[in-house]
Amino acid sequence: MYKFFISLKQKLTMKTMSRVKKLTLCVMALLMVTVSCSDEFLEIAPTGSLADAQVGTKDGIEGLLIGTYAALNGVFGNRFEGPNHWITGSILGGEANKGTDAGDYGSINPVQRFEHDATQGDLNNLWRGRFEGVSRSNAVLAAIANADDLTAGDAARLTGEARMLRGHFYFDLKKHFNSVPVFDETVAAADIITIPNTPDVWPQIEADFQFAFDNLPAVNGAGRVNKWAAGAYLAKAYLFQGKFAQAKTMFDDVIANGVTSDGQAYALLDDYSAIYNAENDNHAESVMDVESANNTGSTQNANYFDDLNYPYNTGPDGPGNCCGFFQPSIELGNSFRTDANGLPLLDGSYNDAANAVANNFKHVVVDGNDEGTFVEDAGNLDPRIDHSIGRMGIQYLDWIEHPGSAWIRSFPYAGPYSPKKYIYYKSQENSFTDGSSWTRGYAIMNYTIIRFADVLLMAAEAEIEAGSLEQARTYVNMVRARAGLAEHWVKNADTDLDEANYVIGEYPASAFADQASARTAVRFERKLELSGEGHRFFDLVRWGVAAETLNAYLQYEGQFLVTKFGGASFAAGKNEYQPIPQPQIDIQGADVLTQNPGY
Repeated sequence: MYKFFISLKQKLTMKTMSRVKKLTLCVMALLMVTVSCSDEFLEIAPTGSLADAQVGTKDGIEGLLIGTYAALNGVFGNRFEGPNHWITGSILGGEANKGTDAGDYGSINPVQRFEHDATQGDLNNLWRGRFEGVSRSNAVLAAIANADDLTAGDAARLTGEARMLRGHFYFDLKKHFNSVPVFDETVAAADIITIPNTPDVWPQIEADFQFAFDNLPAVNGAGRVNKWAAGAYLAKAYLFQGKFAQAKTMFDDVIANGVTSDGQAYALLDDYSAIYNAENDNHAESVMDVESANNTGSTQNANYFDDLNYPYNTGPDGPGNCCGFFQPSIELGNSFRTDANGLPLLDGSYNDAANAVANNFKHVVVDGNDEGTFVEDAGNLDPRIDHSIGRMGIQYLDWIEHPGSAWIRSFPYAGPYSPKKYIYYKSQENSFTDGSSWTRGYAIMNYTIIRFADVLLMAAEAEIEAGSLEQARTYVNMVRARAGLAEHWVKNADTDLDEANYVIGEYPASAFADQASARTAVRFERKLELSGEGHRFFDLVRWGVAAETLNAYLQYEGQFLVTKFGGASFAAGKNEYQPIPQPQIDIQGADVLTQNPGY
């Protein structure tokens, strides 16, 4: 028997008008499928059930597969589950602070200070949600094995999609927890609870991605994974393991031949801001994304995981009107400082007082009166700062100029900045948002799990270790050249962002003279290009520099946000991975699941 939830039933459709997404994958929560078993992280109490025969057909299996895609967006409505990892990737990576004030969603406080333990409930939901995705993938694969109306081509495609998604869920578990139980569709449900956790997860991940690469079509329909998404993910898995030669070979193929699932050749968009705009979803830079939709009867089909991540208390002048979470860090803002040649300050001097980006940290308006002074920054800046960070005095999309303290709940706790990526435009309210719940902040732009700029920068890493420093420089400069295109900074006829001194240049050959300098440049470029997109913490861990980088960050940021970071520190050998959730150890038994070191 297969157990399921039905939250909506609509066909997977795409309406495109002037590249505007009106409806995509509204069935993302059609079926929340799980195989029957006895442990918490693999089972939700069902509201109904289907016999094997009902899902043993092509149409039935397609329904199960759509339920598996739905798990990309999270299953239990917990914000740690979101695919953008704004907490475990960005906040823990030092590029953002929790935001708002100390009392709001207080369970994040010990997490961002690296003081949490195995009883942290949000991490338990993350574990449960990702294993729910594994379970749904396995349910699809088991159904395929028993189906009687599939052609060989149908079986290869459906299996490829299910294994690609299972590889993603296991990749996410690996980078968060390191050591997890590994099983496939051939394992009996009753036996799953007896499987111990192991750090040896990579063979399963590689095998799933390799099968998907070998069997999926290049064009598979917008919103679905395809051959080239599998290739990019396989290369990423190689990179995380330090298999640089294999990663380089696969990245070469993806860059030269890859296309999106609807057939567009992979390319960097001319307009950096278009990456985060719902009107441009399923664009040429999207390698793998999570589709979203509005007005489906459930805001979980929109970007519910971001519903807190808007400037605070904007009223009609800004998006969401809530809640002030996910505020970019002061340290991240400083990182966008450039020198006279438009290059970043790779020696770390961007945090020096003389180079720090001017902000309104001490500028507060009380009862209409200014307390303190604020002068906008006059130095050279990478233009991506104003697509990544909401700063006082700079136009905030097509809303108003960021007013500073009026949109910040607590300067001493969260700092002066607001998030700006994956935020909807004023012109999109009620058309690209779902306003049916408690906040207007349910937007429906797709979140890109992997995008082409990410691929280029990962390929640059592989080139440094197993190829050509010059080719690595070429890839990095492609990303920087796109960032410098002048038309980025004009949002519409009335909104010109040319209020800062944007200076960005490409790296000369001398900057990539040796591996050490090339590594520094590529790693910093990932910080700038992908800020706020949930990659930073996992990058620092795989590079082996998490402790030194994050302790320096905590010390720097703690000068300003004393109430948040005073005394906080990252423990090497412990905080690289999250604890195995205690409820899961209780369910399976301490003789089955082994806790990660230090917890």
